[in-house]
Amino acid sequence: MDGKTKAIVAHIFWIGWIISLVVNMKDKDEIASFYIRQLLGIYLFSLAVTILANFANMPMLSTLGGIVTLVFWVLSLISAIQGEKKEVPIVGNYFQEWFKTI
Repeated sequence: MDGKTKAIVAHIFWIGWIISLVVNMKDKDEIASFYIRQLLGIYLFSLAVTILANFANMPMLSTLGGIVTLVFWVLSLISAIQGEKKEVPIVGNYFQEWFKTI
């Protein structure tokens, strides 16, 4: 599996992300690693916003977080399909730094 394919497979919810992570561990590819890190950040962002919104009893925050997560995911998927490494806006560079060991 080439790097672009691994990057696209990683976008198929958590199971695709796990498959890409395992496959990429055996044969590291720069673009696949990039998108594995981006998606881990996107998924954790979504989880954090959902927990915060539920804890603070703010359903609008949850809705807004869901929309932002969807936009980040779509932008990431489009870039992966094009075979380009593009960070998601605002937080993408942090994801690359925080998860650089992946």
